[in-house]
Amino acid sequence: MEEKLRVVAKKSLGQNFLNNAGVPRAMADAAELTPSDTVLEIGPGTGALTKELLLRAARVIAIETDSRAIEVLEDVFAPEIRSGKLTLISGDIRSYDLYALGVKAGSYKLVANIPYYLSGFLFRTFLEHTLQPSTIVFLVQKEVAERITRDKKESLLSLSVKAYGDPRYVQTVKKGNFTPQPKIDSAIIAITEISKKRLNGVLEKDFFTLLHEGFKSRRKQLLGNLSALYSREVVAGTLETLGLPQDIRAEDLPLQTWVSLALNLKVHS
Repeated sequence: MEEKLRVVAKKSLGQNFLNNAGVPRAMADAAELTPSDTVLEIGPGTGALTKELLLRAARVIAIETDSRAIEVLEDVFAPEIRSGKLTLISGDIRSYDLYALGVKAGSYKLVANIPYYLSGFLFRTFLEHTLQPSTIVFLVQKEVAERITRDKKESLLSLSVKAYGDPRYVQTVKKGNFTPQPKIDSAIIAITEISKKRLNGVLEKDFFTLLHEGFKSRRKQLLGNLSALYSREVVAGTLETLGLPQDIRAEDLPLQTWVSLALNLKVHS
């Protein structure tokens, strides 16, 4: 695409532009886009993914912080902008008011090739927000995608994602699919069935306080870590009630066991 030559990637913005049209197609497939969908894209850059999203969805809302990219996108997608199919917003997602998008919770899908350094922030922001998307498809570091979906042991990251949706490793994307080429491979991760129902009535604040405390010291057993919040006797009794060994570690508990743990400990708070 000619427009790619007009925007030199900025390292400070974590920009790595897609150069293979097969990757946007795979991302759109993972999002299971339909002609009635509204899609939010963060950091469209030169528009490689935007182009595919516009082919499949009813409407695309794209937020871009780089004024150089905005200029290119306004030129390349002028007809789509005029028709209202593409809404192009100049802004930084880290400070943007999501309510200004005019979307409702569960009424849109989030599909984006995001800067590596924003991965944690964007997962947390959109999964915890009252305006949750129904589906998230991100292109992230391969290591991050594997930690969420493939590791045998749980982590603070994997459980924080699973608390809100069902994550799936879609496919590996080799570093050669980007310009400039990053030092590591990426992967497409899809999170579907996003909601707040998995916490089974446990307050998010209470759940994540428990989760963070449980993972506070990876070398310590869960009994020791959680004794900072509850008495050792209470934690030991709760583990026994749930049929869990006293020497279990935080990484050994799946999401539903964490929820059960939170519910049982709640009576002692």
